Amino acid sequence: MAVDSARVPVPDVQDPPGIVTSARGSGWVLALMSFAAFMAALDVLVVTTALTTIQRSLGATAEQLGWTVNAYSLALAVSILAAAALGDRFGNRRVLVGGLGLFTMCSAACALAPSIGLLIVARTVQGIGAATIMPITLTILSAAFPADKRGKAIGIWGGLTGLAVAGGPLIGGAIVEGLAWQWIFWVNVVLGAILIPLILRKVTESRGSRVPVDLPGIALVSAGSFGLVWALVRGNTSGWTSAEVLSALAGGTVALVAFVAWELRTRTPMLPMPYFRLQAFSAGNGAGFFMMASLFGAVFLMAQFLQVVSGASPLKTGLQILPWTATPMVIAPLAGMLADRFGERWILTTGLMLQGIGLGAIALVAGPTTPYLALMPGLLVAGVGISMAIPTVQNAVIGAVPPQAIGKASGTSNTLRQLGGVFGIALAIAVFTRTGDFTSPAGFTDGFSPALLVTAALSLLGAVAAVLVPARRTHSTQSLATA
Repeated sequence: MAVDSARVPVPDVQDPPGIVTSARGSGWVLALMSFAAFMAALDVLVVTTALTTIQRSLGATAEQLGWTVNAYSLALAVSILAAAALGDRFGNRRVLVGGLGLFTMCSAACALAPSIGLLIVARTVQGIGAATIMPITLTILSAAFPADKRGKAIGIWGGLTGLAVAGGPLIGGAIVEGLAWQWIFWVNVVLGAILIPLILRKVTESRGSRVPVDLPGIALVSAGSFGLVWALVRGNTSGWTSAEVLSALAGGTVALVAFVAWELRTRTPMLPMPYFRLQAFSAGNGAGFFMMASLFGAVFLMAQFLQVVSGASPLKTGLQILPWTATPMVIAPLAGMLADRFGERWILTTGLMLQGIGLGAIALVAGPTTPYLALMPGLLVAGVGISMAIPTVQNAVIGAVPPQAIGKASGTSNTLRQLGGVFGIALAIAVFTRTGDFTSPAGFTDGFSPALLVTAALSLLGAVAAVLVPARRTHSTQSLATA
């Protein structure tokens, strides 16, 4: 579950175009950029252990709980590349401060939300602010360090953001139990109030190459993703053959087809379509999409199962999920080194298979009276699997393109993986609400087991895509114009 550099545009090892590298105040820059990214990454999954409390406090349905996570992830996914372009055009520090201000204000709106509808709206705009923070902190950090010291700085940045995502459920549970669910968001307000003036004082302005923002592409991919997710979430409630659901499916599909057509013809595409002709790039992104779909859908379900069925407190839930979510911090570095030596294909394939097997095992043993110890083997197997998959799927994608194209390739991978997480939660909710509910442990389990089996299947689909990754990772020397 760690956040890695494939989640945001990663600068090449050379100085980014248009940005002058300077070591002045680099220690401050490292600290400020890392903590800003930590704040945004924390909110990806920090709400998972608070969902049951939010459901009881605001009277939310399973669909609405899904949107509290998906609204953030969807907005983050479709905005991240545009945010990077805005930083190049208008100044990285200026756009970062604006994004932090938006994120901070929306965090306060989340904490004050009197209804689940307003909470979802605030989470959506908060995701746009997070999309500004994630890529631009990395760009500013890259500009502050010379090439020979940049890798270490980015490693610290990535380690803290990874810790934020991995520890999100535990931190959220501790805050909910010690204070209240609203304090998940008030913490952001405090951090934002500290970070913004420090960034204005300690970070110098920088700009990159002024590439026009692909506004039509952003609009089309947003409309398409929203249509498909809406149909999945509303299918059981409104009926899969209802006008609402069929219209959402048709509209979403048409928008995504139009998005691909537009990206093929525009000079400044949001997603570089020629890259998808490279087998490693396409297969790696396919594996990444299904990896995150499985992971996010399963975390969404598991955090609530432990509270609704097992009766665990939010803090205890976060602790019980740790065998799964914290595993990447130990195993992922080893998997990355093995991938460098032996290639990504079989490490990635095996990792996604293990995650599917682990989730499937949990689904088969889960019941209203199942003890936690019976779930732990599945959690550990799934944790080992995702730990193997995270670094290798990143290597497969960025290793498919020439060094000068790594930033664009990483941004593309991030967008698709975030969309995968949105899709996974929406699909898990659709399956859960068909047979399950929150009225009793037995009712929850009736929906939990089949929904978790679906997330296991998604991971196995990712393994199928991973088989298509070339056996050895080599940077492509092929011209992207002819790829």
